[in-house]
Amino acid sequence: MSEFASFRAFYPYYLGEHSQRLCRRWHFIGSSLVLLILLLAIASGRWAWLWLLPVAGYGCAWIGHFVYEKNRPATFHHPLYSLAGDWVMYAQMLRGKVTF
Repeated sequence: MSEFASFRAFYPYYLGEHSQRLCRRWHFIGSSLVLLILLLAIASGRWAWLWLLPVAGYGCAWIGHFVYEKNRPATFHHPLYSLAGDWVMYAQMLRGKVTF
């Protein structure tokens, strides 16, 4: 994370790495699945389902990057900022500030 002084400095770069609408849609699907799996695991008490969280989240995001965006996910170089960026972008998509 040394090339970015803060998340605020990183986030425009993060959005630039998600310029393709289909990439953003795959991120939205993955983040939504993460929330759904988490809620189902909590409601049912089936904690073994939690292993599906990274599979759903990263699996969908990586489809978006490798198939549509044609770049390497930011998580490879900036894992914490990228995780935060996923959720900020998700919230902004829900509010209509980022299109999907």
